Amino acid sequence: MKRLPVALLACLFLATGCTEVGGAHARAVYVLLDVSGSYNQKLDAANPVINYLLGTLNSGDSLTVAKIDSASFTEKDVVGKVTFDDRPSVANEQKRAFRERLDQFFKDRKPSANTDVSGAMLQAAQSLDETGDGRRYILVFSDLDQDLPRGYVRNSKLPLQGAEVVAMDVTKERADNVNPQRYMDRLAHWQQVVTADGGRWQVVNDMDRLDRVLD
Repeated sequence: MKRLPVALLACLFLATGCTEVGGAHARAVYVLLDVSGSYNQKLDAANPVINYLLGTLNSGDSLTVAKIDSASFTEKDVVGKVTFDDRPSVANEQKRAFRERLDQFFKDRKPSANTDVSGAMLQAAQSLDETGDGRRYILVFSDLDQDLPRGYVRNSKLPLQGAEVVAMDVTKERADNVNPQRYMDRLAHWQQVVTADGGRWQVVNDMDRLDRVLD
């Protein structure tokens, strides 16, 4: 997905129309950004996707962006969270403010020592489940290589019934080049976790497919 020009993004903001607030037709999107280790350096790739979401989500839809770090099952990792107002002018201002918060996060972000993917997924799933929205998505920017701090346990069932979990352009590690099965096993593991808990699983490497995912 190409980075959206500022003028185009502004036009997309202004195109936000009045729709039903919440409910079966509303979309709730939760974006997880892995700030652990070397993946922290690759997060700028998420910016075009966030811009796309800000340009396409409507009044009544919601957007949350949160970090995957060493201990991710906490509201403290939420970078930004908003439900767009049914008044287009207010929704446009919400989108501009949200983008400004994200810009500051991308500027100041620091890498974490560990990677708590399960905690972040549980936090996201619970948050989306509480919205009551009919269309719920978790977009994950990560290499999906979980590395929990000593003593942390992550065995909880995820409330993912009816939700779509989308692994975005999963980064391959150096060891995956030596043994590609490591990469395939990680994808298979998370697919099993998501589907066992009632969710749907996709891996998207072509960002231009995102519009079909959220359709």
